Amino acid sequence: LDYIIGTSQAIQQIKSTIAIFANSGLSILLTGETGVGKEVFANALHQLSSRSTSNFVKINCAAIPKDLLESELFGYEGGAFTGAKKGGKIGKFELADGGTLLLDEIGEMPLPLQSKLLRVLQEKEVERIGGVTPIKVDVRLICSTNQNLTQLIQDGRFRADLYYRINTIELAIPPLRDRLDDIPDLCNFFVQKFNRENGSYTQGVEQEVLALMQQYTWPGNVRELRQTIQTAVLMTGNGMITTETLGLPEESYMANSDFSLIDDEIQKERIIKALKQADGNKRQAARLLGISPPTLYKKLEQYNIQ
Repeated sequence: LDYIIGTSQAIQQIKSTIAIFANSGLSILLTGETGVGKEVFANALHQLSSRSTSNFVKINCAAIPKDLLESELFGYEGGAFTGAKKGGKIGKFELADGGTLLLDEIGEMPLPLQSKLLRVLQEKEVERIGGVTPIKVDVRLICSTNQNLTQLIQDGRFRADLYYRINTIELAIPPLRDRLDDIPDLCNFFVQKFNRENGSYTQGVEQEVLALMQQYTWPGNVRELRQTIQTAVLMTGNGMITTETLGLPEESYMANSDFSLIDDEIQKERIIKALKQADGNKRQAARLLGISPPTLYKKLEQYNIQ
């Protein structure tokens, strides 16, 4: 659980749920936007279970061509089809026997394959393509998706019976914009990680920068934060990460709704203070205020600030 970084209420609740159900063997459905780190939570479920000494096998249902996905999951016998290996191939279910199988992007699985998956879960056995003998498997299944499966069911693209089979417990992973308090801990974790990997000595992220990062929408979620810190560490080398090395797009900070509600005179005072702190740099002042540069320019004109 230590690899799930964050102390926000949402993350603490998910950690508690994982601790309760990790060793249960129940199927778990992880839902959340792309980039929230669903695989990290899946890994925690595996490592905290009695299956931790066996394989943790992962397969992305969206990354494999649909006509190859079945053979990847269930394997095939030699000569089962043109191009098949002479001795056949073991499938992911057999590879995960005694361990855990993560089906990432389960919503992308074709309907015919969903039927076969349901049968495997019910019978606890697989049959390789071209094979005639069922093979018993003991696999704990974790599925993840960034799609609304109930909507896919209504659209006829996902089986309702399979949904209820894999959704014994659902863990809804929040987007980063809903857990902004976790950003300092995540930044610290990533800075240390990339220092180790690159042999660099970046000391951390300036407090002013952390405040700015907590005003950003993070459409790419934790994955975007990770890549942002990776680049910043390489650009910084030694010392602290500053606004100059952070590299976030200027126009992408969230509009500060509180700022727009502030009295005009107070707005003017805050703008002047931010400009002084930024040594007249308007872009940096906009970041300090949590507003976009175009909004700041309008305010400068409105209040006749030179």
